[in-house]
Amino acid sequence: MGQEDLMNRAEDVADQFLRVTKQYLPHLARLCLISTFLEDGIRMWFQWNEQRDYIEATWSCGYFLATCFVLLNLIGQLGGCVLILSRNFVQYACFGLFGIIALQTVAYSILWDLKFLMRNLALGGGLLLLLAESRSEGKSMFAGVPSMGESSPKQYMQLGGRVLLVLMFMTLLHFDFNFFSILQNLVGTALIILVAIGFKTKLAALTLVLWLLVINVYFNAFWTIPAYKPMHDFLKYDFFQTTSVIGGLLLVVALGPGGVSMDEKKKEW
Repeated sequence: MGQEDLMNRAEDVADQFLRVTKQYLPHLARLCLISTFLEDGIRMWFQWNEQRDYIEATWSCGYFLATCFVLLNLIGQLGGCVLILSRNFVQYACFGLFGIIALQTVAYSILWDLKFLMRNLALGGGLLLLLAESRSEGKSMFAGVPSMGESSPKQYMQLGGRVLLVLMFMTLLHFDFNFFSILQNLVGTALIILVAIGFKTKLAALTLVLWLLVINVYFNAFWTIPAYKPMHDFLKYDFFQTTSVIGGLLLVVALGPGGVSMDEKKKEW
């Protein structure tokens, strides 16, 4: 069996999976996508004093501003999650969560940590895909008449979301000179390039979902660490951030790559 036959068979399996799960996949994708915001909002409630004291000590901003920061994170994240899951004011919720990402990037000095910055950008990519999904299809002047694809902001949101999502995988590459690491890097790099350019997108995104799922459960098993240890919170944060990126990839699987992609251009050839 040739390489092309294997690829075609794999695509058939992916298409069959999509047919079976098409009613549930977008809902699962949204739930995974907002999971890190949901977890962080709940953490703000249970670690209120610790979060407030950290911000107050780090920025010397005083008790009141530090309290406002924690309150904004709690209400903004939990409120945004509720709106997204209920499909009410989704675009406003996405913009609010974009603001939370930007605020936390500055407040927790993530801006100077390349690994965490790339993961925050990947999280933003997932939100961008969700924002693209929420855009109304019927905004053209004439109902039922499709708008020109080249001018659709939604398609460029999907492109931007795909490109940002793959940044998560850049943080998972290991530069060890052994066969397994080299193979993992080569396969992972090939898959993220396919997702970024939108070629064999659904198959590549679904493969990355499975890969990330295994890595997440194996390396970020926070439930195996006692809650009082700092590593528990670190792994928990990592676990839910990775789960959110999985949600973004599931949106790519469910909705496709959009108009700005090689898959879409192939239809014109």
